[in-house]
Amino acid sequence: MIRPDETFDGSFPFAPHFSDVSGFAMHYVDEGPSDGEVVLCLHGEPTWGYLFRHLIKALRATHRVVAPDHMGFGKSATPRDRSYWIQDHIDNLERFVLALDLRGITLVLHDFGGPMGMGLAARHPDRIRRIVSVNGPTPFGHPDQRERLTANAPEAPWFSWILRAEAEGRLEGVLNELGYNILSTLKLNGFENNALIDDTWLRAYGSRFTTPDTCAGALGWAKGFALGIHRFEEPNESTWRAIQEKPAIAIWGMADRTLHARHFLPLFSALFPAAPIHKLDGVGHYSFEDAPEEIERLVRAFLQQH
Repeated sequence: MIRPDETFDGSFPFAPHFSDVSGFAMHYVDEGPSDGEVVLCLHGEPTWGYLFRHLIKALRATHRVVAPDHMGFGKSATPRDRSYWIQDHIDNLERFVLALDLRGITLVLHDFGGPMGMGLAARHPDRIRRIVSVNGPTPFGHPDQRERLTANAPEAPWFSWILRAEAEGRLEGVLNELGYNILSTLKLNGFENNALIDDTWLRAYGSRFTTPDTCAGALGWAKGFALGIHRFEEPNESTWRAIQEKPAIAIWGMADRTLHARHFLPLFSALFPAAPIHKLDGVGHYSFEDAPEEIERLVRAFLQQH
């Protein structure tokens, strides 16, 4: 478990906050003016709020930037008696947002933070102001979303390995030692800037997963995919229309080997047909690591425009 005050050599210099509204200690960053417009950053697998450290610094002078660590990730607790399916994470996020009474939210979605954020949007469209998808899928009751997930899987080394490892009984053995193989896991999913890799960076991502008990979050996401247990929220027609009217932008690292643009950007465009899409060549799945300055520029311009 990462210490609450750990800054990783000053690279994550944000005061820790904790919420117990979902029955466990959920860590979150809450930077910027308390009355500022809310930017809610939602991470995926196997990252945490550290992924957004550059964006938090870039926006906190003008916006209230909130970045929770999902159950079993980052500085949040990993309760043993809980399940870690996407619907559980959506439930936790909903309680968190309601407890903090966050409104006028700009969602920043990455990886499985995409379906999580869209689940929140389906339940509380009135609290959402804008959507920013950064290599984050936006399933929202599309009739073809399952087909797109299925088509992407054999083309993605990460998803292909999950299915194979689960079938062969190796999934738990590998992911329960994630602290030791974090680099290969991150690289398999995809980042291109190898200059990032140093002891601090590895410690920031790997020290969360020190024992099998602390790997339950990362294992739960992978196992839920392998077993088909994850359930995406299904909005009704009026909610679809309400969200479709929100300003939105997609930013996609085109070297993403885990979530291929040709499978997932059509989901975004079907929901937001007039929204701009920025394709970043040579940028991988962890685009916030590969291209932080470009993402900051695009997000800031989008916030100012809308």
